[in-house]
Amino acid sequence: ELKCPISPQINTQVGKIFTGKTQLVGANRLHQVHTYGVRVAGAPRGLHRFLNGTGRPARTETALMEDYYMSVTLDSNQWNLVYAVFSFGLVSMLACTVYTLVSQSRVLPKYRNALVMSSMVTFIAAYHYWRIFNSFSESSEGMVVNVSGEQGAFNEAYRYVDWLLTVPLLLVEVIAVLALAAAVAKSLIMRLVPAATAMIALGYPGEISSDQNTQVLYGVLSTIPFIYILYVLFVELGKSLDRQPAGVAETVGRLRLLLIATWGVYPIAYIFNIVGDASASSFVAVQVGYTIADVLAKCVFGLTILKIARMKSHAEGMPADH
Repeated sequence: ELKCPISPQINTQVGKIFTGKTQLVGANRLHQVHTYGVRVAGAPRGLHRFLNGTGRPARTETALMEDYYMSVTLDSNQWNLVYAVFSFGLVSMLACTVYTLVSQSRVLPKYRNALVMSSMVTFIAAYHYWRIFNSFSESSEGMVVNVSGEQGAFNEAYRYVDWLLTVPLLLVEVIAVLALAAAVAKSLIMRLVPAATAMIALGYPGEISSDQNTQVLYGVLSTIPFIYILYVLFVELGKSLDRQPAGVAETVGRLRLLLIATWGVYPIAYIFNIVGDASASSFVAVQVGYTIADVLAKCVFGLTILKIARMKSHAEGMPADH
């Protein structure tokens, strides 16, 4: 019987030894080692731990090394697609930041705070897409992307830091651009911001967990504040739209539908992490889906906020050609 050449603790976790072969390893010198492919029970999906006679991972340039480090091997088209999509996300956020900043003079002063918040959202997102873009490049060795969660791996946490800051701001943008009565605005903000923060904070433990039960638990928990946010936006906020200028209520209605459509991508990608495998296609689908949803939820959302601000400014006397 083959034994894993490490501690007895690990030996008790070994589920199956399924390969054994000689590999040539070493940076400057070649060494022969016998490599055992070991599947460790309880390890995340797709993780095979390949160990050599010293108990360390056999550092080869084969799929053995990739699997030990929980890497995803993309083909050239997939890698270039993810690279291009991250670049697209970064430049979209930067462009929207500049556009909303220079558009301040096109609306009345009372609506400029909403545009400032929109610029903050896209600037924060641009910074984090820059970090995501660099993380993807630095975690790639050829077409192999390290997704182990260790130092030097592709870092998904940047997305959650981004969302933790930008999602509450997105909701406050809506309240700010409608210029509601102070008491009504404060009441809505005091409910929407904590709910948005809770939604993101509860989603992260499930995102990084490899245990399916934990993923489902936190997925359900994060859905509760999401449903509450929809209730506030469609029921509580809806009560204030009757007093808005012509066309504004309809635009806000489309804005809420945009929010549902874009935010709906996130739980779909989250479910991919639960029921999907560690395949290249799943990795690409999640990254592309998240990025497109971010661009729609931040850039298109921000441009719609600008449109509402201009509509209200014109209704209050600002020249239409301003």
